[in-house]
Amino acid sequence: MELIAICILVLSFFIFIGLGTPVAWSIALSSLLTLLVSLPSLAAVTTIAQRMATGLDSFALLAIPFFILSGQLMTHGGIAHRLIRFAKTLVGTLPGGLALINIISAMMMGAIAGSAMASASAMGSILGPEMEKEGYDKEYGAAVNITSATMGLVIPPSNVLIVYSLASGGVSIAALFLAGYIPGLLTGLFLILVAALWAKRKGYPTSQRCSIKEVLSSFIQAVPSLLLLFIVIGGIVAGLFTATEASAVAVLYTLILGMLYKEIRVKDLSKILLESSKTSAVVLLLIAASMSMSWVMSYENIPQNLSDFLLGISDNKIIILLLINLILLFVGIFMDMTPAVLIFTPIFLPVVKSIGIDPVQFGIIMVVNLCIGLCTPPVGSVLFVGVGIAKTSIEKVIKPLLPLFIAMIVALGLITYFPQITLWLPHQFGF
Repeated sequence: MELIAICILVLSFFIFIGLGTPVAWSIALSSLLTLLVSLPSLAAVTTIAQRMATGLDSFALLAIPFFILSGQLMTHGGIAHRLIRFAKTLVGTLPGGLALINIISAMMMGAIAGSAMASASAMGSILGPEMEKEGYDKEYGAAVNITSATMGLVIPPSNVLIVYSLASGGVSIAALFLAGYIPGLLTGLFLILVAALWAKRKGYPTSQRCSIKEVLSSFIQAVPSLLLLFIVIGGIVAGLFTATEASAVAVLYTLILGMLYKEIRVKDLSKILLESSKTSAVVLLLIAASMSMSWVMSYENIPQNLSDFLLGISDNKIIILLLINLILLFVGIFMDMTPAVLIFTPIFLPVVKSIGIDPVQFGIIMVVNLCIGLCTPPVGSVLFVGVGIAKTSIEKVIKPLLPLFIAMIVALGLITYFPQITLWLPHQFGF
């Protein structure tokens, strides 16, 4: 029965995707078809509807629409320009200066906004034309923008880490946020090294050295934006507020900041709220559908069977983690990050726990892994955003993307097999 359920679940999901059905409905409908094997039609439909509704009945999930709204306020609030100017004073004189500025700015913007697509849109729109004007290939600029934008999902505050906390049954959000810093910065460093080597090989220009006065001036202008990270993460770690309350604080802070910068006016708020509502609706529908699939898989005993299968192949920690990473890399090619986290966390978490892997470390491994999927066709949402803004094609971007992919995979390997990269910071704060 379990084998039949797995076949129906997998095949029906890919058939619905192939027919062009939206991902959320593909997940829900394939879950329903799988459950029809075991239950009468009325009971199956009622159960799926109930699980979708109860899947959203979580106080922690309120953080997601709030962080999405704060990200929209940041995007419209002139934050990107100030972060770019600050990054320019730090690395502008190095080989491929504008590319490195893109990486650092995208990491800061992605972390503050909590959205890889917002970061890719902002950096691509602002830095893309400037890089092309300075003689950079637009495909190289797009590749740098696409890969660096995903690091904002690892560096907190991150909606995906909140989703993982929910899917894992309550892993500490504060611990996950702290755990994301070093892996996110490490991956960014690898991207910087590859981008600099590529730029030096191609002979791309560098910027003039900035004076101490310019560095201080740009830093002072960027401080209010960067302060949001300390307020949100510091407040959570210090126990001043929960992650959900922190997201509301982030909205209030970014709104005040945008208005002080005179980049957001009252008449702009309706558009910002509408965009945030659309994005939140899409994300929450995906979560609801994915929670129904997770329940169906649990009901059909699929996670336990897959766990037994993986552990039957080997009980070696290195081999098991390698297999899981390969599966997640493959999944990331076809599935967006949120449903992938919700569906595969209940499957793989028992496996990694049984071989002694900390759930916090596995959360970061999963997110870094799926970040690579955001840059790959056919479902790579950040890839499509970056290519669209650069006005080029996926085929042309693949060549400069490959070295950056390799850099991300090397970083993933280090994060996977050296747990202290992830766990050192949470341990310092008692998590």
